[in-house]
Amino acid sequence: MPDRSRNAMSLLHIENLHTYYGHIHALKGISLDVNEGEVVTLIGANGAGKSTTLRSISNIVKPRSGTITLDGKPLQTMLPHDITRLGVCHVPEGRHIFPLLTVRENLEVGAFTIPQSDVERRIEKTLHIFPRLRERLTQMGGTLSGGEQQMLAIARGLVLQPRILLLDEPSMGLAPVLVDSIFDIIRELHANGTTILLVEQNARLALQVADRGYILQTGSIVLQDSAKALSESETVRKVYLGEM
Repeated sequence: MPDRSRNAMSLLHIENLHTYYGHIHALKGISLDVNEGEVVTLIGANGAGKSTTLRSISNIVKPRSGTITLDGKPLQTMLPHDITRLGVCHVPEGRHIFPLLTVRENLEVGAFTIPQSDVERRIEKTLHIFPRLRERLTQMGGTLSGGEQQMLAIARGLVLQPRILLLDEPSMGLAPVLVDSIFDIIRELHANGTTILLVEQNARLALQVADRGYILQTGSIVLQDSAKALSESETVRKVYLGEM
């Protein structure tokens, strides 16, 4: 895996971020960076704040305080669709494709910010990464398998050629063979220089594809390091990788 953290420019910067759901303090002053071309993973138990971090970046959940910047531009004052236009693509947990639209129509919906003259080229480029979707272009999204729907959700985001891809639990609910396919795609995207912030329940797989990782516990970052160092940490191996 190439080391893109060295001499890299920080693309996404989060500083002292606090996010609430009503009176529940979900994120308690977290700070993190994602450099250009990196895969950075967020690891933690359910309820640790991983998905909330992604939702805060997209402003689906509005942070109460702190800063989020992309290339120095503040995101927390923008509407979600303007954040997308700036190059932040959020692939949420649960896929959320349009089941009554065809695969092609789903991809076209994803291209809503692109000039019409460029849509076909973007779709073709994306289908090169997802040949299985090319075979199903006229098929309704809701008739795809779970793995194919996850591929479609990621492909729909990639049509935008985003500056950063936020992936939330891409392996959730998938059979092991399909999980392997999804992570092969993440590796390919990484090799092609796509910047990814990855939330993933399978910590072992996440650390295998990531350059760096942050461990969240009840809304706070308790550990951060290279993916290799985290994989070799006795605490991480015991608590998050299930090793004794």
